[in-house]
Amino acid sequence: MIILIFFLGHWFLSLFFQTFFLHRYASHKMFTTNKFFERVFYMMTYLFQGSSFLNPRAYAIMHREHHAYSDTEKDPHSPHFFTDVFQMSWYTAKSYKMHERRLKEPEERFKGNYPEWRFLDYIGSSMISRLIFGGLYVAFYVAFAEYWWMFLLLPIHFLMGPIHGAIVNWCGHKYGYANFDNNDKSKNTTPFDFLMLGELFQNNHHKRPNSANFGAKWFEIDPVYPVMKLMHWMRIIKLRKAYS
Repeated sequence: MIILIFFLGHWFLSLFFQTFFLHRYASHKMFTTNKFFERVFYMMTYLFQGSSFLNPRAYAIMHREHHAYSDTEKDPHSPHFFTDVFQMSWYTAKSYKMHERRLKEPEERFKGNYPEWRFLDYIGSSMISRLIFGGLYVAFYVAFAEYWWMFLLLPIHFLMGPIHGAIVNWCGHKYGYANFDNNDKSKNTTPFDFLMLGELFQNNHHKRPNSANFGAKWFEIDPVYPVMKLMHWMRIIKLRKAYS
């Protein structure tokens, strides 16, 4: 039971900060916040993504490329140019590393307006940090795992961020239904998306990339949006008016 709670906690907390901070804030600036809370969210993203921490600058640039070139040959992670999700993920990882290490100069329109914390980026992307988090996950399982098969969950902990990205990029552009014609292959994989916290409403998101609510139909519930509304009401963040 403890392992299940730990796994689900890591899954949803890592995913929350990926969609809330990296996607909705760093990539799209769907809300504004002060420097203190930006640093708090930055640190929480590092802590909860752990061994799979994703650099906000690199994430934002690559995601903006994805929107600009959705499902074309310039898309950094369209599933329609790969035979399986593993090939797509490998190509995505290479593109991400180029931006993380600043070995690739992005187009001017993809630059800027994303959070940067050079020290934490360096620490979070270091092999030492990734190994320390990995060691902590293993130690937790050694202490609390009741059955041998539970250790099979460890690779998911190690690669949590990229796994979330792979699910969204692959399923969200291959399977499901479309509310809008976006001139790409984006789909809403499921009408109820709690497992991926609204990220699988890709068709809606590509139609309204600035909207903090990824749901469009009455039955499409984005579980992160009410949290953002609450944070807006508490004046932790300020939601920006969305334009299609």
